[in-house]
Amino acid sequence: MKIAAAVVLLSVASALACAEAPKPCEVLKSEIAAKLEAKGVKGYTLEIVAKDKEAEGKVVGSCENGTKKILYSKSAAPAKAPAAAAKKP
Repeated sequence: MKIAAAVVLLSVASALACAEAPKPCEVLKSEIAAKLEAKGVKGYTLEIVAKDKEAEGKVVGSCENGTKKILYSKSAAPAKAPAAAAKKP
């Protein structure tokens, strides 16, 4: 009896885990961006690419049933303006 109850419990738990619908990429991207901004992260980009595409960045999420991934990369620091030339008298 206990074994049957355990099997039913595991079956229900696995069904609930699989029942969650996959998130659209834009929704997941905005959730990740909100978490990064809440932590004070600035100067980053999030890019949605195909799962098989080679691209630079760290994979921080996957969406649309694993067919796409979301990449995080730090943006390059803005270039400093060249120093103003000293005026000659």
